[in-house]
Amino acid sequence: MSENKADKYRRVAYYPGCTLDGSGHPYNRSTKQVGKALGLDLVEISDLNCCGAMEVKNIDPKVQTYLSSRVMSIAANQMGMDVVMAPCNGCYHNLKKAEHDLAHDPKSGEAVARLSAKAGHEAYRAGQVETIHALDWIKASIGEEGLRERVKNGLKGLRVANYYGCMYTRPRNIFPEKDAGPGSESTSKPHFMDDLLAAAGAVNVEFPLKTACCGGAHTLSDSDMSTKLVLNILNAAQAAGAEVIATECPTCHSGLEMHQIRAEKRFARKTQVKIIYFTQLLGIALGLSARQVGLHENVSDSIGMLKAKGLA
Repeated sequence: MSENKADKYRRVAYYPGCTLDGSGHPYNRSTKQVGKALGLDLVEISDLNCCGAMEVKNIDPKVQTYLSSRVMSIAANQMGMDVVMAPCNGCYHNLKKAEHDLAHDPKSGEAVARLSAKAGHEAYRAGQVETIHALDWIKASIGEEGLRERVKNGLKGLRVANYYGCMYTRPRNIFPEKDAGPGSESTSKPHFMDDLLAAAGAVNVEFPLKTACCGGAHTLSDSDMSTKLVLNILNAAQAAGAEVIATECPTCHSGLEMHQIRAEKRFARKTQVKIIYFTQLLGIALGLSARQVGLHENVSDSIGMLKAKGLA
């Protein structure tokens, strides 16, 4: 990563979205704590709204584009920021999609201009901000070497399966910065989370389902299918020898936790692997306590296992 990008990412507009104020709160807590420990500045976007997520997108994609654009407009036109960091895969994906639509579809631009005028704020223009994920944020601003220098309580060989989910890399066309040569993220074999956790002392297991869908989009309409998709992921991670599945998406994280429980009750299929946000693992490696990174808020109870390994 270039020195300019490292400097640029040290102070970013932080868009937690809806989930990180609710079921994804431990992700929110640990992201802020890790940022503080690394000396990075998160400036939270005020008066934020939902990015449009799944429901709005299914009814009217142009409204979803507007909702995501409004977040970027606040960051650019009210806060004067040029980078928005969204740790939620859904938010990250939707903001990137809105950016792409506004750059390539005139009708999306017309809809955003019309709705922005009706709402009484300046319309977002494609290219005003760069949207990044929490993985980009830490990878570019601190990097593996910087992380190694700051580790106080390395992860001591904790065996981790890194699960990126499906929205972090798909569709490829809305992520032009990926697959861009050395140093960039890969859409077919993402590695940023692997790189960071390895620098923190973890052992990354070979995990074939790191970008498989967890079924989060239809967990209410077809719970059994979602449970089966999650069970595939859990079984693959466990078969690979993982003690932990590291996550970087609140929807995926909640799905893996809840359907792990449901798989045992509904299908009598029990798995032992723990579900932990990658920021929680980095926080532990940086010397933060289990409570500081919100491990007590997870459904997946990993504190006993981490204590046994001298990590909590």
